[in-house]
Amino acid sequence: MPKDEQGAVRKPPRVPVEERLFSLVLALLATESGLTKHDILSTVQGYRQKYRASGDNANLERQFERDKDDIRDLGVPLETIETPGDAGNNQTLRYRIPRGEYELPADVRFSAEETALLGLAGMVWREGSISSESRRALLKLRGLGAGVETPLLGYAPRLRLRDAAFEPLSQALERHLVTRFPYLKPGEERARDREVVPLALVQYQGRWHFFAEETGTGAEKMFLLRRIVGPVALGRAAPPRPGDHGARALESLERVWDAGIAEVRVVPETDSARRLAKRRGASSLGEDTLRLHFVDLNILADELASFGPEVRVMSPPALVEAVVARLERSAADHG
Repeated sequence: MPKDEQGAVRKPPRVPVEERLFSLVLALLATESGLTKHDILSTVQGYRQKYRASGDNANLERQFERDKDDIRDLGVPLETIETPGDAGNNQTLRYRIPRGEYELPADVRFSAEETALLGLAGMVWREGSISSESRRALLKLRGLGAGVETPLLGYAPRLRLRDAAFEPLSQALERHLVTRFPYLKPGEERARDREVVPLALVQYQGRWHFFAEETGTGAEKMFLLRRIVGPVALGRAAPPRPGDHGARALESLERVWDAGIAEVRVVPETDSARRLAKRRGASSLGEDTLRLHFVDLNILADELASFGPEVRVMSPPALVEAVVARLERSAADHG
């Protein structure tokens, strides 16, 4: 690990999640033959700062596995290539993003005005989010013989606005500070103040979750950032809680997803049928019936209600009631 002038170990600089994911996509687009896990962890921005050439990189490998799921959830076509004669060896697997499946279709054209707007957006992304560290990462990849090009503006990342609570919660995690915020649960009219010790901030299926320990009860809770409805206050210092809380948080969410099962009927050949059938874990129970997994019943109810008459919920009863309530409210709002 690098040390400062006094010989103390320097903490690796923090790389924002978006920059790490975009650097990963950029690297995997820039190679035809693919990159091994070692290539990625030792060279790509966001991984290389924590990589140990002759040490334990188990946590970093788990982070890479989570990042792979995240970029796939964003619709990025990530491929794995096995080495001939060494099938099943995860250390020799090569990863890449095929350009033909990620580029815009050949028949898509933009007007002069649209091109100008896209160019402006590209400059804002390039100058505001991608640091010189990312450009140096490309040079390091060239040194691997990967034949890297620089497709910075040729591939448009999907931009997402983070929840307002993200930055203060991230600071609370880094500084080990007790945190207070107003949290509005579905079905409640007023938000309740929560005081917690932060444990982890994780992204699961495109949504940010805050894993924390309640100060009053010691119970561990998961909070969806979109339901934090007011300012986040940082308070007193809290003793660090040892352990890989990020991995535990994701395992907890995965268990909830696995247990949450809904059955819906869809009108065949509709937009709802196509989109719901492509959800992770979706399975067909017949010509017009799908089984879906979910983490949050209310979020799924919002989505299903948006399809209107194209979808009918069969189970569980709580989801049926939630969707009916939304449709009735929508009908009342429109007279």
